[in-house]
Amino acid sequence: MGNFSYNIFCPVAKASELFAERWTPLILHELMMGSRRFNEIEAGLPGVSKALLSQRLRFLEQQGIIERRSGPRRHVEYHLSQSGRELEAVIECLGNWGQRWFNGDLRPSDLDPAYLMRSIRRRFPLERMPEHRVVVRFDFVGDRKESWWLLLKRSRGHPELEICNHDPGYEVDLRVTADTLTLHRVWVGRRNIFEALDSGLIRLEGPPDLERAFPTWLGRSPFAVIPPAPGASSGVRVGR
Repeated sequence: MGNFSYNIFCPVAKASELFAERWTPLILHELMMGSRRFNEIEAGLPGVSKALLSQRLRFLEQQGIIERRSGPRRHVEYHLSQSGRELEAVIECLGNWGQRWFNGDLRPSDLDPAYLMRSIRRRFPLERMPEHRVVVRFDFVGDRKESWWLLLKRSRGHPELEICNHDPGYEVDLRVTADTLTLHRVWVGRRNIFEALDSGLIRLEGPPDLERAFPTWLGRSPFAVIPPAPGASSGVRVGR
């Protein structure tokens, strides 16, 4: 199957030969979350090489877990097959378990503003999107100082969301200055957004209606509702 085999007839062993390959669960999670093209999947997996991602996608296609299809303008898209969709429950359980037992808190090494902004865009509640264009600038301070822009607009009546790590050239409507660690903690459900605003660790500058709307736009991780287990670890310690 993959690069290794347990050579055991146990179905757990057989499934692990596929599922336990490095990056494979995260690739499947990206497909679950709506990524379809190679560049989209790559963007959602900081640290994966193009060569390794290509290898994993080929292997998953060979095993019938994903399917290659022709998308708009004949771009190649990747979709979960029937067997791949049945893995969604496995990945959800894995995420729930990880949130409960190994994500009690975040460390500076866990922070990634680019990944966070992509997650915010993905979970944005489109039903709350304003009718007019809004430009939100995020200035991360503390650990990992970076600036990002979120563009909320409509094209032919359809909502569109874009994220940029450079100034798109529009006037900023709402500026968010956030302690990087705090905003990540809000996202994963380890800090309340209103407490963070009250403490000044997240500050908003803009019209009152946009400041009021921001907490409803931010969203949270789908695993944020799961509290840490008593005595849970803050993260897996990887030896060197």
